[in-house]
Amino acid sequence: MPKIKKEKTGSFIKFLGTAGARFVMIKQLRASGGIWIKVKNTNILVDPGPGCIVRCAASKPKLDPSQLDAIILTHRHLDHSNDINVMIEAMTEGGFKKRGFLFIPKDAVEENPVILKHALSFVEKVEYLKERINYSIGDFSFQSGSRNMHPVETYGFKFSVNGKSISLIGDTAFYPEILEFYKADIVIINTVFYEQRPNIQHLGFEDAKYIISKLNPQTTILTHFGMSMLKNKPHELVEAIKQETGLEVIAAYDGMTVTL
Repeated sequence: MPKIKKEKTGSFIKFLGTAGARFVMIKQLRASGGIWIKVKNTNILVDPGPGCIVRCAASKPKLDPSQLDAIILTHRHLDHSNDINVMIEAMTEGGFKKRGFLFIPKDAVEENPVILKHALSFVEKVEYLKERINYSIGDFSFQSGSRNMHPVETYGFKFSVNGKSISLIGDTAFYPEILEFYKADIVIINTVFYEQRPNIQHLGFEDAKYIISKLNPQTTILTHFGMSMLKNKPHELVEAIKQETGLEVIAAYDGMTVTL
């Protein structure tokens, strides 16, 4: 399994927040800062939700947003995108250095945009996410999945580090193609609900268990928890999955760093 450490060394994934959906975010029962990925000398930020800039400053050691090379936005909902403008400003040092890539769904900048027009002009390149396309920046390359089942344009993705394949299943209802595209050594699953709620397009705990049983990854990391998941104690829930399957399953926590 990957190593979990408090210090960042080499390539790593750091969970700046593990809050899912509105109420955990609003109450800040879990932080909502997104995920920072470092691959060799390339730094990528995924889904800078509310408080991302604060979580970077509070990290030990601190994460310097001016060292970011790219920001990936899986979708436009505020728990994923609220801090994207301030993080663009930080990445570009207030807009004085035109640098960095944005990988975003197109609807994030169309009607009712979440990214300000002046912030878009600060970055070196904007790439609009589409289904099953390969993207790259520096030492980091990834492939987008098919469009997820979610109310707005939403994508997960898959990448590799040091020979390990890693996939992130973002916000979505379950659909069969998940079991094909997201097979990887390490699978990160946004798990909002303990019990599935009809007509709300998020994965629940039973969905996560089913995905794990079919993908059989070396390590699974559950994150993006809603209220019902927190009430049922994610760290205890994953222990039950481990006993049932014999697989390594981790409940992410704020500030958790996985070294790769």
